[in-house]
Amino acid sequence: MKPHRTFPRPEPRRTGSGFIIASMLLSVCILSLIKARYCSAPYGKSRESSELEITMGAIRMLAAKSGDLALKGREDGEDNRVLLEAVSREKAAMEVKKPVCIETSRRSDVCEAEGDVRVRASAQTIFVDPFLTSQEWKMKPYARKHDQPALAHVEEWTIKPFTEQEAPPSCTENYTVPAVVFSVGGYTGNLFHDFTDVIVPLFITSSRFHGEVQFVIADAKPWWLTKFSLLLKQLSKYEIIDADNDQDAVRCFPRVIAGLDFHKELGVDPAKAPSGYSMTDFKEMLRRAYGLERTRAEPSGDRWDVRRKPRLLIISRRSSRVFLNERGMSDMAMSLGFDVRIADPDVTTDLGKFARLVNSADVMIGVYGAGLTNIVFLPAGAVFIQVVPMGNLEWLARDTFEKPSPDMQIKYMDYRIQADESTLSDQYRKDHPVFTDPRSIHKKGWSELSRVYLENQDVKPHLGRLRITLLEALKFLPHGRKTTTQ
Repeated sequence: MKPHRTFPRPEPRRTGSGFIIASMLLSVCILSLIKARYCSAPYGKSRESSELEITMGAIRMLAAKSGDLALKGREDGEDNRVLLEAVSREKAAMEVKKPVCIETSRRSDVCEAEGDVRVRASAQTIFVDPFLTSQEWKMKPYARKHDQPALAHVEEWTIKPFTEQEAPPSCTENYTVPAVVFSVGGYTGNLFHDFTDVIVPLFITSSRFHGEVQFVIADAKPWWLTKFSLLLKQLSKYEIIDADNDQDAVRCFPRVIAGLDFHKELGVDPAKAPSGYSMTDFKEMLRRAYGLERTRAEPSGDRWDVRRKPRLLIISRRSSRVFLNERGMSDMAMSLGFDVRIADPDVTTDLGKFARLVNSADVMIGVYGAGLTNIVFLPAGAVFIQVVPMGNLEWLARDTFEKPSPDMQIKYMDYRIQADESTLSDQYRKDHPVFTDPRSIHKKGWSELSRVYLENQDVKPHLGRLRITLLEALKFLPHGRKTTTQ
C-alpha cells in the first residue's frame, strides 16, 4: 500500500483562490462523471471515453477561466496535482456499477442494457459490455417470478458481460431499434394469464417506443402468436423473432430490455408507467386492434327503446361453475327489456370476433373464471356482474376482477352464491366444513380450495334475487348522451 504523503501547507495568500478553484473544478468534474454514467452514450461509443472527454473538457474550461493559475509556480503546480488526484479518487468512487437487473415489482424482474448488446436467442443469452456490469445475471422473463409452477414452463436467460478472454460472438444482424425479450410460457393459454401476465405488462414496457421496438419472444406457441397477432402488431412494427427457432443468429441492438414490467392485476399504474399511460390508453389500443366501435355504453338516441334495447351478455361455461338455469336467466332478463346474448368462449375462440361481441354489450354477467377477462373489451359505462361461487371466495373475486374494473371505467357489481344455489349442497352435509368453516378448506392450500370450490361447483341463481340485481344494473347504465348548454 502506498505510504501516506503530506504536502506543503499553502501560503495564506493562495488559500482563498486555490480553494475556490478546487471546489469549482471538483463540482464540475463530479457532475460531468454523473452525466457520463447515467446518460446514454451514442451507440458504439464507450461510456468510459465519454467520461474522459467530459472530464478533460471541464478541466480545460476552468483552467482557461482561471488564467492558467496552475502554471504560475511550483506550489500552484503541486496544488493542481493534488486536485487531479482528488478528481481521480472521485472518478474511482463513481465506478460502482448500477445493476443491470432490478426488481420492478413483487411480480417482475426487468434487465436492461444499452450500448453494444448482442442477443443469441437460441442459447437464451444476452451479451453486454463489461463496462455495464462485471456480474452475470440469470432471470426468467415472465411476470410471475415467485410462482414456481408457472416458471417451470419458462426458459432461463443469462445476461453475460463479454471479456478479453471470451470475446462476444460476431453480429449476424444489426438493428437500430431496441429489443424487448419476454416469454409466453407460464400459464398462457388461460385468457386471464394471457392478459395479466403478458399483454398488459408488454403494453407497459413497450408502448413508450410507439412501435419502434423489436420483440424477441421465448417459449412461443404458434397458436398463441396467431391469436394475439393483432395486438402484437399494435405495439411493434416489426416481425416477431421466435427465440426458440432462431438457430445460431446473433442479433445486435443498441438497447435490450429482458422481462416485462408488472404493476397490478389487469392494470396499469400511470404513476409508474414510463410514458404515463393508463388503462384508458390500453383499451384504446384494443379498440384499434379489433375495430371496436363503441367507446361508451349508451343508447343510439336519447333513450333505450325497442330499436336499441340494452344488451346483456351472459358468459357461459361448460365444465365447472356452470349456470344450470341459463335459459331461465335469459328469459327473465328479456322480460326486463334486455336484448340477451349467450356466449361460451374457449381457447380456440376468434378473439377479434368475440371482442366485438363484448363491445356491443351494456351489461356482462358470468361466474368467476378466465372468461371474465373479456371485460377489457366492454365500453366505458358498461356494468359488469361477477357471480361469486360459494366458499368465501370474495377475496379472489375482488383481486382478479373487482379491483381492475374502475380503471376500465366499468361499473362493478357482484352476485354471491348461497348454499341452496350451489351444487355443493348435493355433495356435502349441511354441517360439513365446506359450508360451516370454508377457511379450514383454504388453509389446506390452493389445490384443495380449487378442487372443492372451483372445479366441482355449479350454480343455479335464484331468478328472483338475480332479477333485483339486473334491475339495479339498468339504473347504472347511461340513459342518454350528455348535452352541453351554451
